[in-house]
Amino acid sequence: MPTHDTIRRVTDRIIARSAAGRARYLEQTAAARGQGPHRRVLACGNLAHGFAACAGSDKDRLKTGAEANIAIVSAYNDMLSAHQPLERFPALIKEAARAAGAVAQFAGGVPAMCDGVTQGQTGMELSLFSRDVIAMSTAVALSHNMFDAALYLGVCDKIVPGLLIGALSFGHLPAIFVPAGPMTSGLPNAEKSRIRQLYAEGKVGRAELLEAESQSYHGPGTCTFYGTANSNQMMMEIMGLHLPGASFINPNTPLRDALTVAAAERAVRITALGDEYTPIAEVVDEKAVVNAMVGLLATGGSTNHTIHLVAMAAAAGISIDWQDFSDLSQAVPLLARVYPNGSADVNHFHAAGGLQVMIGALLDAGLLHGDVKTVAGPGGLEAYRAEAVLDGQGRATWRPVPTVSADTAVLRGVDAPFDSTGGLRLLTGNLGRSVIKVSAVQPQHRVVEAPAAVFHSQEDMLAAFKAGQLNRDVVVVVRYQGPRANGMPELHKLTPSLGVLQDKGFHVALVTDGRMSGASGKVPAAIHVTPECLADGPLARVRDGDLIRLDAEAGTLDVLVDAAGFQARPVQHPDLSANGWGTGRNLFAAFRAAVSGAEQGASSFSLPGSL
Repeated sequence: MPTHDTIRRVTDRIIARSAAGRARYLEQTAAARGQGPHRRVLACGNLAHGFAACAGSDKDRLKTGAEANIAIVSAYNDMLSAHQPLERFPALIKEAARAAGAVAQFAGGVPAMCDGVTQGQTGMELSLFSRDVIAMSTAVALSHNMFDAALYLGVCDKIVPGLLIGALSFGHLPAIFVPAGPMTSGLPNAEKSRIRQLYAEGKVGRAELLEAESQSYHGPGTCTFYGTANSNQMMMEIMGLHLPGASFINPNTPLRDALTVAAAERAVRITALGDEYTPIAEVVDEKAVVNAMVGLLATGGSTNHTIHLVAMAAAAGISIDWQDFSDLSQAVPLLARVYPNGSADVNHFHAAGGLQVMIGALLDAGLLHGDVKTVAGPGGLEAYRAEAVLDGQGRATWRPVPTVSADTAVLRGVDAPFDSTGGLRLLTGNLGRSVIKVSAVQPQHRVVEAPAAVFHSQEDMLAAFKAGQLNRDVVVVVRYQGPRANGMPELHKLTPSLGVLQDKGFHVALVTDGRMSGASGKVPAAIHVTPECLADGPLARVRDGDLIRLDAEAGTLDVLVDAAGFQARPVQHPDLSANGWGTGRNLFAAFRAAVSGAEQGASSFSLPGSL
C-alpha cells in the first residue's frame, strides 16, 4: 500500500527540518562506533575491574573480547507494581546469554518513581525531571565501554523515555526494550471512576475509595488503563524496539519469561560481532518517530508524549513539534477504545487482537512506514503483525494473526473507526499553544465558552469546588504549573471534581500550563500551555471572570477581551518559593532553571535535535 499523502508529507517535513541535527547525531554515533567491542581499548587494569566479580566462564569470554557482552539496565523496584516483575529478569537474561555463548552483566539501575503514588503530592514535582535523571543514570551505567548491546528494563511514565534518551546517547549499541506486562484485570475502570466521583462529592468515604482503588490496582504489572505507561509499551513496539507482541503479556507467565529470554538471545545476535548488526541509531529514525506518533493517535494515547516523544526524537537528532501531531491527527483514525477513552482495559485490547491487528490495519492503509529497521530483523514493521506464542519446548515463537478485531467495541479497523481523526489536537490562540486529548471527550463538550476561575494550585481549586464556588459554567485556569515553575506536575487529581461539574450540566473546561497525564478524561482540558506563565506566557495575564473560549473542533484557545488592554496588563508572578523545598525539590533547582518549554520536550540538557 502506498504511504498516505499526509504521512509522507509530514515525514518529509520532519526529515528536512532535522537534517542538520540528524547528521550531527549520526556523525557522533559513527565516531563512537570504532572497531569491534570497546573493551578491547581498555587497559588491563580497567578490564580486570570490569569482570572481577564474574563467574569463571564469563571472565574467560570477556578476556578474549570475541564474545558479546550484554548490558542490563533496569528500573526495578518492588514498590512500583509495573516494575516488581523485573526482579527476576536479570537471572533469566544472564542464563540465556551464556547459552548463546555470550555474557550479560547488570550494568546499572535507574530510579523509577510511581506517578500513581505521588499524584497530587509534592513528590509529583520531581516526576518530569526524573526522566532526565534516568537518562543520565543510563549513561552512567553504559559509560564503562564494556558492552556490545544493552537490554533496557522499564515500563512506566518517565522511565521508558529516560531510558530511551540515555540509550540514544550510545547510538552505536544495539538496544532492546524488555517490558514486564500489565497486571491482570481488576475492578472495571468505569466503576473505579464512579467511586472517585462519589468521593469527590462526599457521598462515600475514604474506606470505600481505598477499597475500590485496591481492587483496581491489585497485583504485579502495569496499571491496566491506557495511560502513559501502556502508551510507552505501544510506542516501543511500533518503533521496533520490542520483540513483536511483547508489550501486553501478563507478568510471571511462561510466555512473559520466554519473551525475556528471546530478547537476550536476540541482543546477542544483533551486536557488531555478528552479521545482523542493528544499532539503535538506525532503528530510531524519522520514519520510526512518525510511526510512534501515528500509534499514539490511533490509540488515543497519552498526552505526556507530546512532551516525551519530542525529547526522545531530539536525542536521535530529530526535530518534531505539536503541528506534526496535529497534522497527522487529521489523517489517522481512532481505532481503540481503552479506558479512559472507553470501558475496556489493555488486557481486553490485547485479547481483541491488540497491537498486531492494529499495526496490520495501519500498514494496510498506508498509515505506517513499513520500511523501517527493527530489532526483530529483516522485513521491517511487517514482522509486528505476528503474535508471540509458546512452542512445544516452552520457547517464544511467532505466528500471523487475523487482521480482524475479535471485539469491535474495543478495537476496530480503518474502515469503521471510532473517530475519523486521532485523539490528540493542537490548540492555538492568544493564550499560546497547547494540546488537548479529545478521544474521551464527547463531541457536545468539545467547545466551551465561559468565564475564567483562576487558581495557582490544585489545592486552591479543590477548595473552591468543595465550597460550591464552581457550580456554574466555568473555565478553570490552574497556572504556574509549568516545568520552570514547579516541575510541571500532573493534575489528574482534578479530574473527578471537574467530572462532577460537567455531570451537573455545566459547561466546564480546564486550561493549564501543567500536565494531565495519559489519564486525561471526559472534561476538555487545554494542557501544556506554552509559553508557561513563569516565562511570561499570556495565560499569566488572565483574570477571574475573563471570558475564555476553548474550541477543540476549530483548534483554538482564546481569551475574549480587548487585545490592547490584555497585552497592557501587568504580570505579577506569585511567590513560588515553597516549590523549592521539601521532598527533595531543592535538589532539582538547576533543572527548573535550565528546562526548555513543553513543546521543546521540557528537557534540562542539550540534545542533537533540539528545536
